[in-house]
Amino acid sequence: MQHCVRDTRAFLALAVALASTPSLAGGFFEDSHANLALKNYYLDRDYKDGGAKSAAREWAQGFNLFVESGFTEGPVGFGLDARGLLGLKLDSAPDRSGTELLPVSKSDKVAADDYSRLAMTAKMKISQTTVKSGDNLIFLPFAFASPSRLLPQTFRGTTLSSKEIDGLTVNAGYLDRINKRDSTSYERMAIASPNGRFRGAETSPHMLYAGADYQLNKSLGFRAYHAELKDLYQQDTLAALYEQGIGDGTFSADLRSFFSREDGQARAGRVDNVNASAMFSYRLGGHRLGIGYMHSSGDSATPYVSGTELMGMSELTMSSDFLNAKEHTWQAIYDYDFVALGVPGLKSRLRYVRGDNIELASLNADDRKEREFQMELGYVIQSGPMKNVGFLARKSIYRNDFPTGAAFRDENQTRFIVTYTLPIW
Repeated sequence: MQHCVRDTRAFLALAVALASTPSLAGGFFEDSHANLALKNYYLDRDYKDGGAKSAAREWAQGFNLFVESGFTEGPVGFGLDARGLLGLKLDSAPDRSGTELLPVSKSDKVAADDYSRLAMTAKMKISQTTVKSGDNLIFLPFAFASPSRLLPQTFRGTTLSSKEIDGLTVNAGYLDRINKRDSTSYERMAIASPNGRFRGAETSPHMLYAGADYQLNKSLGFRAYHAELKDLYQQDTLAALYEQGIGDGTFSADLRSFFSREDGQARAGRVDNVNASAMFSYRLGGHRLGIGYMHSSGDSATPYVSGTELMGMSELTMSSDFLNAKEHTWQAIYDYDFVALGVPGLKSRLRYVRGDNIELASLNADDRKEREFQMELGYVIQSGPMKNVGFLARKSIYRNDFPTGAAFRDENQTRFIVTYTLPIW
């Protein structure tokens, strides 16, 4: 870890020095840009299982200032990015805190009035290969930085992305810390452990990963990755996406699989899981209908990094992750884009997800079930002084037959989100 910090500081110093050299700095400044993303977020969990806590309900405002430089001129280009994040509490109380919009004191459950962080990323580019060191956003199958709260979640480390071959994107990286979406500091990575699936308190010093996305042609793409969270688990990812026009519409098939096992000292406990899913969709005009199935097998649940989301079939569900041991999951999605009726910017979604055959070993339960019905309506203003202001309303109704003490509780959940990105230069 100390080597990673020293290398990042040296990289930052080199980038700043080169950017200050007039003969090299042209692209550094000319290609730079900045924007300020605003997010106003209300989240309400209304629990329906008769537990001691009846609700988690908070309202907050987020600010995300992102400044991105270009690259210095020459065969090797250097650049520097900066991200400033601020979250403000608008409404909360100790008896209903804990939505993960805001940091919460463990002792009295009081949410912070505000929280902020400043992060820097140095970068270097050779041809079509870019190396970044410092604060990184990761959107890969095994570590998908969750976009579902107020501020973005980031990782500290060094990443490489290369597009030297047409259609092929190679990604690799070393990550040693995570900054969670409701936190102000970096911490060691851990394995997500809802329902006591693993030893969630155990942490890893770093993650290593490598893999690639390959677009064979306009219709067919593949992806393959290997990731190791040292002394916790390893995970291999294989996926394929196919899209083809059929009749007046478009058919798509999305196939994903994750093969997981423990790594090194296996501090998180036994990891033995294969998660495979298939999603088939058809789009016609403004309509899109999708049907999917996900199958989990092996001795454990599907592992993923605590605080992130796994890019499986259940990503972006609201009330549960549907990744329990031996879980079999069906889902149906209906999307409608109102541009077909002459209302661009207005979109809706209905989604039903049902999981059964669930094993909850830590709760001495098996053959359990869960289900979630999700509704969404979003609109982005297309013109006028409020152009690009986005509104999103999300609602879920979630129920299960899990024992008392389970992480996922019966609830009706509501989210209202207003977003706007202001270009600065």
